[in-house]
Amino acid sequence: MSDSPLDRRTLLKSAIAGLVALPAAGLVREALAADAPPHLDEKDPMAVAMGYVHDAKKVDPAKNPQHKAGAICHNCVQLQGKEGDEWRPCNIFPGKVVHVDGWCKVWVQKPGTKLS
Repeated sequence: MSDSPLDRRTLLKSAIAGLVALPAAGLVREALAADAPPHLDEKDPMAVAMGYVHDAKKVDPAKNPQHKAGAICHNCVQLQGKEGDEWRPCNIFPGKVVHVDGWCKVWVQKPGTKLS
């Protein structure tokens, strides 16, 4: 007999329990990801109507003369969600998330922000 606090049987049970938990943890992560709202597609009819683009640098100034340099979703009053997230909810596109570097025609500067 050894002086170890864990015998082989306890060690084996713990190892098996750990192996069983690994796939379960993966299922939980997948379920959480499935609950995330989809990214707004630039070809979505509402996105097209609002002139939405994922990258504000690609805004066509001829089609959108109201666009200001440095105006992006990140400094728009319509953007919601947690600071630091790359894709966040927007009041204009319910049920979808927009890219923080995006832009649309409804952009309004958030108070206290600067255009970069």
